[in-house]
Amino acid sequence: MKKKQFIFLLMLLSAVEYCLAHSCAVDSFSVKENFDRKRYAGRWYALAKKDPEGLFLQDNISADYTIEEDGTMTAASKGRVKLFGFWVICADMAAQYTVPDPATPGKMYMTYQGLASYLSSGGDDYWVIDTDYVNYAVTYACRTRKEDGTCDDGYSIIFSRNPRGFSPAIQRIVRQKQEEICMSGQFKPVLQSGAC
Repeated sequence: MKKKQFIFLLMLLSAVEYCLAHSCAVDSFSVKENFDRKRYAGRWYALAKKDPEGLFLQDNISADYTIEEDGTMTAASKGRVKLFGFWVICADMAAQYTVPDPATPGKMYMTYQGLASYLSSGGDDYWVIDTDYVNYAVTYACRTRKEDGTCDDGYSIIFSRNPRGFSPAIQRIVRQKQEEICMSGQFKPVLQSGAC
């Protein structure tokens, strides 16, 4: 009997340890260490995304990141969006990024503007969870948080330098990162047909 109790206690402790180690509180998420904006610059294609609430680019999403002379990172993004439930158009967005804490350059704040009056503008956190700079990038943003520190309305985009996809090894890394930001199973593929 004592052996069964001991085994049960070990299993219970193991479950508690897992839950504590795998917190979905936004502040517990790690970002790319020593993130290098210059290596990140260039064209990225969205391959998968988890949308926030409201209007969001639907497919054929690409982003061109540049580093300005003053060191500021900017982006020009394109993608198709559906308006009024039936009208699908290519839309252009522009964004500028600031780094609130130089100790964590992977945690940025993005100010964005739709380049047409019907597109939204505003600001969101923009965190680079992970990237190898040449194949993939996992980005994350939480617009609103719950009282317990978990995300109430957030989004994530999985970017690739190649619009055709990832190797199996990169897919495994990306899936692991999706789990780490508590969004596993919430992503939809992003069509890349060259429409925009």
